[in-house]
Amino acid sequence: MTDISITAKKALDMLNRSGYEAYVVGGMVRNSLMGIETGDIDITTSALPQQTKAVFEGYNVIETGIQHGTVTVIIDSTPVEITTYRTESGYADNRHPDSVNFTTSLMEDCSRRDFTVNAICYNPQKGIVDYFGGTKDIESRTIRCVGDPDTRFKEDALRILRAVRFASVLNFEIEENTKAAIFKNRQLLQNVSAERIYNELTKMLLGKNIRQTILEYAEVIGVVIPEIIPAIGFDQQNIHHIYDVLEHTAVAVESCPPIPVLRWAALLHDLGKPDCFTIDENGTGHFYGHGNISHIHAENILKRLKVSNDDYNTITKLVKYHDNYIETNEKAVRRALNRYGEDFLRLLLVLKRADNAGQNIQLFNRKEEYDTLEELINNVIEKQRCFSLKQLAVNGDDLSAIGIPPSKETGLILNRLLEMVINGDIPNERAILLAEAATIHIQNNVL
Repeated sequence: MTDISITAKKALDMLNRSGYEAYVVGGMVRNSLMGIETGDIDITTSALPQQTKAVFEGYNVIETGIQHGTVTVIIDSTPVEITTYRTESGYADNRHPDSVNFTTSLMEDCSRRDFTVNAICYNPQKGIVDYFGGTKDIESRTIRCVGDPDTRFKEDALRILRAVRFASVLNFEIEENTKAAIFKNRQLLQNVSAERIYNELTKMLLGKNIRQTILEYAEVIGVVIPEIIPAIGFDQQNIHHIYDVLEHTAVAVESCPPIPVLRWAALLHDLGKPDCFTIDENGTGHFYGHGNISHIHAENILKRLKVSNDDYNTITKLVKYHDNYIETNEKAVRRALNRYGEDFLRLLLVLKRADNAGQNIQLFNRKEEYDTLEELINNVIEKQRCFSLKQLAVNGDDLSAIGIPPSKETGLILNRLLEMVINGDIPNERAILLAEAATIHIQNNVL
């Protein structure tokens, strides 16, 4: 193993030359063994925090969590997190240790870590140090707790979601004892902050194995998103659907590119279905209004998870409009561009494609329809067809110049002109628009 970063090697060398043991540990080692991007630099060392600060005198040293042995050193503009060998005890909140004690034993330090694949250490002189079989678990693509999984999850409940996230991202299987402990202790997730849950779930959703992860661990996800539980095994009883609601959701998520807002929208887009399920006289299931119910669920879920305003607005809007029909003609597309904006409309179309992928595409394949919509969007944008007030050939100042004083009427007239241009009733030409504006103004002011 030789492909840890130059920055990591530099930090190790400085600690070693000062007489301290030091190893890269965690994700960088795991990822390097797997031949993927190495990521963050975490170093474990026998040096005490003050000794580490002395080694890196002259560097920007941030006392990240110095009381627990961690400092962050900025080397070549890269943060390197360096932590003293330590043991932990007492986890009253199922999240943080009540006490931390420094140790001189690398093995004791590794024994407190979450999973075997994250407890592998490396430095260029000693090579790989692997006390718990992490390298074998990488080879067999297995997530396994270090030591007793029940103990590990009671120490830090976030590890439950981390295990599920690693299964999704790395496409690993969770070892049976670890898996059993995940389900046994899943309610402890209620003790984890909303921000950390959202962060882990977002990483999980971007994983290559997300479809299987959702299906296998829905009851775990359901502790923090209880709205997903009714979707488990919910038969849609409709020939357009070959999956139950949860399976459909999992396929839709997988079918989206790994963009956070899209995968979150796909996860939430049909959670309202069980609430509005009806069966007609032919025994066919329907979900009238499920977009609105799903939108309400999405709002509640994302508020609980304390999502940023931008993510909240985009995701909830995608959920709300995911089932809205857009006709395959330029007029309808220009209206949609006016209503949603280009960026959002393109996201919405991707979600629609993913939604369709989770349906019975032998009977209900809308690929051609969505291809046509995408082509129409591209044409409107490329040819600069007017679909917004910004593109209209006149503005409020132009109306004022022909005797229409600034008022609420100005906005009404401009929007009426835009509507006429989008509908193809008049061209987007200044002289014609001003003549029409004058006519509308006269009509508005005739008593």
